[in-house]
Amino acid sequence: MSRKDYPSSFAHPRFWPTWLAIGAMYVAAWLPWRLKLWTGKGLGLLVWRLVPRRRHIVETNLRLCFPELDDEQHRRLVRETFIANGIGVLETATGWCRDPEHLRHRVTFKGQEHMARVRAEGRGALIIGVHFSTLDLGGALHSLFFPADAVYRPHNNPLFERFMTRARNRIFGTAIDRRDLRGVVRRIKAGHAVWYSPDQDFGRDASVFAPFFGIDAATIKLTAKIARMTGAPVMPLMFHRNPDDRTYTLEYLPPLEDFPSGDEVADAARVNAFIEGAIRKHPEQYLWLHRRFKTRPAGEPGFY
Repeated sequence: MSRKDYPSSFAHPRFWPTWLAIGAMYVAAWLPWRLKLWTGKGLGLLVWRLVPRRRHIVETNLRLCFPELDDEQHRRLVRETFIANGIGVLETATGWCRDPEHLRHRVTFKGQEHMARVRAEGRGALIIGVHFSTLDLGGALHSLFFPADAVYRPHNNPLFERFMTRARNRIFGTAIDRRDLRGVVRRIKAGHAVWYSPDQDFGRDASVFAPFFGIDAATIKLTAKIARMTGAPVMPLMFHRNPDDRTYTLEYLPPLEDFPSGDEVADAARVNAFIEGAIRKHPEQYLWLHRRFKTRPAGEPGFY
């Protein structure tokens, strides 16, 4: 339901399931590490078995993006994707509900010199993030080294929105509604770094079609627009859970050179190329559960 349809009081019974979910996230955040992994894996496998619509979306995305995989490899990657995203729910709870300092010993951060140079110059920056299952935990870990604001999509449920925004404000400093372009520009011009994830399908009007895994994908134009309006460097950031399932790696790559170029399609393709490269390192950790190729060029049939 839309936000306007909710009761005005958070004590209303309609909010009780939300309170229960928030309580469960707090509990999950404090579970021992091994139990946290086991719980997340079980959650992912449960969704894999019981939610065929999401499974179909993941299967479609992976067949489009990894046509070289045989059937067995494809089935394994689909299953691993649900497991990784199930663990990601527990990682999100940890990022939102606990002080990230307790995870400092689990983090390797490469390429810090790129952001350190920008900060030493007193400049703002636009950080390109990616929708990995580790997204919010990655933001919490990043805050141990550098401050940043974050662009996000408000939740329709006002109680969960309040909980989520408070958590993200604690991690990032300021959570900025994705519709607030002026707010993003103002923060960057004031010398802040803003974390922004341009890897979802925002529809035809906001996008150009640029290659992503060899497929024309509706790619938002706003990355180049923000860079042009602010003159800020665009900083690609990668973050993954390592194969040991106990540690994490964050890595800044050098800022994109000659960006924006003035060619919207070329700029979108460069952003997509970085995102694709980051995904290929650990493809199971990407949020394949969303319909990345929902918007198609005129006259082209849909994939889903």
